[in-house]
Amino acid sequence: MTISISEPPAILNLKQEIIDRLLAEGFDVAAVTTPDSLPLLPGRLARFIAEGRHGAMGWMAEKADRRGDPRILWPEVRSIVVAGMNYGPDDDPMARLDHKERGVISVYARNRDYHDIIKKRLKRVGRWLGESKGAGLKVFVDTAPVPEKPLAEAAGLGWQGKHTNLVSRGFGSWLFLGAIYTDIELPADMREADHCGQCRNCLDACPTNAFPAPYQLDTRRCISYLTIEYDGHIPAEFRKPMANRIYGCDDCLAVCPWNKFASEAREAAFHARDALAAPLLTELAVLDDAAFRALFSGSPIKRVGRDRFVRNVLIALGNSGEASAISVVESLLDDPSPLVRAMAVWAIRELAPARAAALRTARLALESQPDVRREWTA
Repeated sequence: MTISISEPPAILNLKQEIIDRLLAEGFDVAAVTTPDSLPLLPGRLARFIAEGRHGAMGWMAEKADRRGDPRILWPEVRSIVVAGMNYGPDDDPMARLDHKERGVISVYARNRDYHDIIKKRLKRVGRWLGESKGAGLKVFVDTAPVPEKPLAEAAGLGWQGKHTNLVSRGFGSWLFLGAIYTDIELPADMREADHCGQCRNCLDACPTNAFPAPYQLDTRRCISYLTIEYDGHIPAEFRKPMANRIYGCDDCLAVCPWNKFASEAREAAFHARDALAAPLLTELAVLDDAAFRALFSGSPIKRVGRDRFVRNVLIALGNSGEASAISVVESLLDDPSPLVRAMAVWAIRELAPARAAALRTARLALESQPDVRREWTA
């Protein structure tokens, strides 16, 4: 059912009431766009997938039609309310890169999972809208094929910068996004213009050269993709550039000049937990599955699983130059996970080449996994 409100003042009042309720729920900004506001997106997405730049994220190809056009995901949609919540850090995210013995976790993941927080608040507004206005609606927070960043740009919350992430004049790089699809026809806000100008800070800051050109991303080279989405053995060419980044990467976000207008997050759940602000790599490396789940309860990190996470930690240890970490790394050469064992081999080779050479023959005789054997013979 499509609801239409004939009196302009009434529809304007309803739109403002929706926005006011979102702001009261803790969102910092909200605006409206239409489902037909992304005419170029399907073609861009098709090229992105055809070039293989989505990497191992097969779900992007499987649901590309729905991601490219909101009306395919839900034909009844007439308006899309996009809401943003500031998660600005209270420090320079790149400063932790100087402390090689500690892990660097992306700003968004250093405390509670934002998906849960934002979706709960969007649902409260959605419940009111459905019950009081009889509206049909759907609520999304990065859990369905919804193009949040293009929609946010179309609604005027910001623009997609040369790094393809959303940039806001008021909040810089730090906005979590959520969307309410509704069958109510609401007045749309104006699209935000691109304000990147000649700046290329984000492109130059990328440690792995993941941007083939401005406004293009090859996720296969992106540290965020490699440490979070990719579940295999991280290619050798990317391990040194990862440095001590163990979950995500904020470099292209952190160097944006528009961050001078950013502010610290109001939401306490987005402030870094002490245990995750700058954790010691040696303590993270020895986590078993139960300890991993306990430490990251309520965190988005939990979804990658212990083995993938420890894989990342071992790469960081191999890059740390810390001789004191050798015993911890060596203890993981017998880990049940081939993913962990392989990166333990790489890390011991980086930290203590002579020790690795002494272990090589005996370990090769015991190792049946080809990926791990390759690390010993690399």
